[in-house]
Amino acid sequence: MVNTKKLDLVLINPSSRTHVYQSLGKSLTAIENPVWAGLMATFCRTRGLSVELIDAEAEELTADQVAERIHYLNPVLAVVVVYGHQPSASTQIMTASGQVCTAIKQLTPEQKVLLVGGHVAALPAQTLREEDADFVAAGEGLHTMVQLVGALRSPVPAFSGVPGLYYRDGNTIRSTPDSPLVGSLDEEMSGVAWDLLPMSRYRAHNWHCLGGLPRQPYAALYTTLGCPYHCSFCCIQAPFKSGERAGGIKETTNSYRYWSPDNVIRQIDMLVNDYGVRNIKIADEMFVLNRKHVVGICDRIIDRGYDLNIWAYTRVDTIKDGMLDKLKAAGVNWLAFGIEAGADRVRDNVDKSFDQGEVYDVIRRVHDAGINVIGNYIFGLPEDDLETMQATLDLALDLRCEFANFYSAMAYPGSALYARAVRQGVPLPRKWTGYSQHSRDCLPLPTRYLPACEVLRFRDEAFLRYYTDPCYLEMIERRFGCETVAHLREMTGHKLERYLLDGRLNVPLVLLPAERTEPADSENLIQLQIA
Repeated sequence: MVNTKKLDLVLINPSSRTHVYQSLGKSLTAIENPVWAGLMATFCRTRGLSVELIDAEAEELTADQVAERIHYLNPVLAVVVVYGHQPSASTQIMTASGQVCTAIKQLTPEQKVLLVGGHVAALPAQTLREEDADFVAAGEGLHTMVQLVGALRSPVPAFSGVPGLYYRDGNTIRSTPDSPLVGSLDEEMSGVAWDLLPMSRYRAHNWHCLGGLPRQPYAALYTTLGCPYHCSFCCIQAPFKSGERAGGIKETTNSYRYWSPDNVIRQIDMLVNDYGVRNIKIADEMFVLNRKHVVGICDRIIDRGYDLNIWAYTRVDTIKDGMLDKLKAAGVNWLAFGIEAGADRVRDNVDKSFDQGEVYDVIRRVHDAGINVIGNYIFGLPEDDLETMQATLDLALDLRCEFANFYSAMAYPGSALYARAVRQGVPLPRKWTGYSQHSRDCLPLPTRYLPACEVLRFRDEAFLRYYTDPCYLEMIERRFGCETVAHLREMTGHKLERYLLDGRLNVPLVLLPAERTEPADSENLIQLQIA
């Protein structure tokens, strides 16, 4: 049965937890509302379009089930939104996103499908070549999808006037110029379309609620877009670069846009009062940066007296005097720091320089304010060897943050590390799931001194070393109780399968070519074997 009322578009958040997290996805990871899909829905609604949203991740829908729902809804345009919990997750969920496109096309061949997202914006022509989609958005995709619906509703659709679009013209892939980034976020994209989401299904990360706090309800939202920094391992700006160029922003400058504090508090009011949300993630890549913005939001939360449990990202060098007390009073109980590495030369090489003494000082100040710390560390950055990776682990054990994320360095499309890997002919994962830190086929970058398998082995052993460290567990018991220690012991009992470490990853790896205006022939892909 097909719905006879023609919707303008349906936004789809693919289900990827089993691909990305293995067994960790069942209970430990967050189930997070798709922030970008929710923002896109609002943007399209403000322009008079009718919109539905399918959150396959939260509803645990297979690709075939999504295709059946699309067939019933019968929209002018189905939009697969390729974003995740953070920027790097966009590439990780491309496998699941591609499966959704294929399932839709197999069931309803005439249905038009657009792919949009961070990974897609980094590799638009390649994505269109490889996936069962009719169109790809080269930038953040907002103006693209609205004008594409208009073109598709025309008796004779013309795509050349749709901004930021990659499409097929016979056997040729064509692209159109992009438009500048959305300017007034408050007016044009005032917030997430919460009413389109299954709000009761979302849950916080396990660490966000250490000490026995209930993990539901939960919500994530942005207060800013972009990041002014240029860490070479990060791909945060990928969906914004074409819009920056169209708006005359220099290539060396990153855009950083704000929602006003009044707008942000209206969203928080709705989450608290309409949906009973207490656990909130501020999903900004860099929230604690502009003092006026941060304090403005905190003051409004404090004035309302909400009892929130918030976490947000910051940097070692962005914590200013007076901020921490405000953050804590507003309910910010966790701050995530990109500490990255324990050796100066390793951090300097990826454009993340700061004095190591400053790390100790800032973490101490955060703890003194009563705020918990998530320390983020990366093993396998280009200048890493066994000695420097051990220095990173030693630093983590010494800082003893309440939680720590241990990553392997990846060449995420859209990052400078990806461009460097392509130039140098470094083997990259043959499937997009291989970019996930927790997947079976995870393939990190080699360093100048170490192969990828040694990096991955060190990362997995470092994780166990940290979370079984007696001094760490003693601190956790004092802070959160013995039940939390038992929970962490259960967490470390989830053993990840790693094809790279048990000899099963013996198929050729594909080195993906740098994105170019005209598509490359598939036979030009370079085949590389792991040594």
